[in-house]
Amino acid sequence: MDNIRVPLAEKMRPKSFEDFVGQQHIVGKNSLLYRAIKFGTLGSCIFYGPPGTGKTTLGNIIANSLKANYVKINAVTSGVSDAKAIIERARQDKALLGTDTFLILDECHRWNKAQSDCVLEAIEDGSIYFIGTTTENPYTSMTRAIVSRCRVFEFKPLTTKDIIKALKRAIIDKENGLGNLPVECEDKALEYLATACGGDLRAALNGLELAVMTSPVSKDKKIHIDLLTASQSIDRKALSLDENMYYDFLSAFCKSLRGCDVEGALYYSQCLIKAGCDPMIIARRLVAHASEDVGMADSNALLLATSAMYAVEKMGAPEGLIPLTHAIIYVCEAEKSNSVVKALHMAEDDALNNRDNKVPNHLKNHPSTNKDNHGSYKYPHDYGGYVKQQYMPDSLKDRIYYIPSKNGKEKNLIRKKFRDYKGDN
Repeated sequence: MDNIRVPLAEKMRPKSFEDFVGQQHIVGKNSLLYRAIKFGTLGSCIFYGPPGTGKTTLGNIIANSLKANYVKINAVTSGVSDAKAIIERARQDKALLGTDTFLILDECHRWNKAQSDCVLEAIEDGSIYFIGTTTENPYTSMTRAIVSRCRVFEFKPLTTKDIIKALKRAIIDKENGLGNLPVECEDKALEYLATACGGDLRAALNGLELAVMTSPVSKDKKIHIDLLTASQSIDRKALSLDENMYYDFLSAFCKSLRGCDVEGALYYSQCLIKAGCDPMIIARRLVAHASEDVGMADSNALLLATSAMYAVEKMGAPEGLIPLTHAIIYVCEAEKSNSVVKALHMAEDDALNNRDNKVPNHLKNHPSTNKDNHGSYKYPHDYGGYVKQQYMPDSLKDRIYYIPSKNGKEKNLIRKKFRDYKGDN
């Protein structure tokens, strides 16, 4: 066991908030999590977000900072019996020693309902504090009973600046990192590792370690890591565009989609892909524009775009680029309408600026017995599928968000809410 090599990413795992990288919206001094830890009111949590963003690490740091026991298990390899044993031990420690226990469950979305239910009582009575980590949205991938008893925190991909900071620390750290080796890493190599990892610090550290461990000591007794070595040490082609060119090409791709220019959209997308850009970035932008710029004028554009994104994810290149090209051409040639995004922005504005509005009585889950001036709820199917009645709060009852354009299939859409309304587009 002593001969097992511990990966650099594991050795460099932060042990304190001071060493933790990124996620300032979660761990910043004015954040909810920071305040909850400071006042001892944290409770159970779920951390979700992309791999390598610090979810498990933060769970460990929290348990250590609160001077609590913590047990880390993986949902793939653990079951009900494991959880029950941990809970029983936690209850004993709490009763005899007054020590709290954190149960850190990696890949928590993989637990089924029976497994999740076994910890509910322990969470509720405070026998354990549960911290689940997952790459999946817990609101759709986990049982509601667990989610309702936890605070949910969303982790974001780490920025290039955050990852470069962590890589530099690993190079000079003599206790856990590479500080005892004569490593000299070019700035371009660090930048490449930080961008090619896609916000995953673990992947960047693994790439750095592989580059160092496979590079010979040169005549000047240094281990030199250049851009070529870095690009060979992580599973991504080096991006041959600088940051400004990358965003310029991406902008040109998006504007070509909006401007119905098939050749431009295909050219810029291929320039990005051939330069080392992940095709999934192109696919995700395509999905967004299928609603933003095509929208209700041709809803098939969204279906093709999401299908292409799925194909790229599951098939990869080069096969996945064929359906991606198919969808790009379709989105370019489709009739255009921005009515969807305009409706979204108007609804967002009202939701933020009209928070005191009340739901009309007849729409409430339990309407009051004293009927207000809205009357009783009318069940649309009793009236042939549609009946006119008020759905919006009083102050917004005449608000119109969605106005069909005169483009594509949208021009044939007759809104039941205002059958005689004429669109401005």
